[in-house]
Amino acid sequence: MNLTLKRTPGIYLVGFMACGKTTIGTLLAERLGWKFVDMDQDIEARQGDSIAAIFEKSGEQEFRRIETETIRARVRDIERGEATVVAMGGGAFVQPVNLDLLSKRGISIWLDCSFETVQRRVLETAHRPLARDMVRFEQLYRSRLAAYGRADYRIAIHSDDPSAAVEVILALPLFA
Repeated sequence: MNLTLKRTPGIYLVGFMACGKTTIGTLLAERLGWKFVDMDQDIEARQGDSIAAIFEKSGEQEFRRIETETIRARVRDIERGEATVVAMGGGAFVQPVNLDLLSKRGISIWLDCSFETVQRRVLETAHRPLARDMVRFEQLYRSRLAAYGRADYRIAIHSDDPSAAVEVILALPLFA
């Protein structure tokens, strides 16, 4: 197993909203026998409110502050040896402070999903505050690609079968 992963057993799944981080992360954690955490659900539990409500009441800047504090708390748990697969929020990895928090404290994996797939999946739900305007939504998607590209590994998502992505992740050299 990768030395970084041995020291700080955290796998951080990054990527745009609806790329499958939660679904793939849950399956991956099961296969590894690790804990699973969805950062958005973690934030909602800690704040007692939905992500959409936090955005609406407090704005994106306050949400990002809360998000960073929540990530910091999870990273501390991982540094104490709590093996965890973490599904990061879509914008978390774009924030330099979060990238610094995660760097060398586990392994980041970008779930690279096409815009067309993300758009189809988002249109099936109604709880995404940043997906209300499709033109801006696509601009946001394109603007985040470079940040996601800083992940330690990139997995191309070609289907809606999360087990296929899990198999690709488990075949990465970090588990050898």
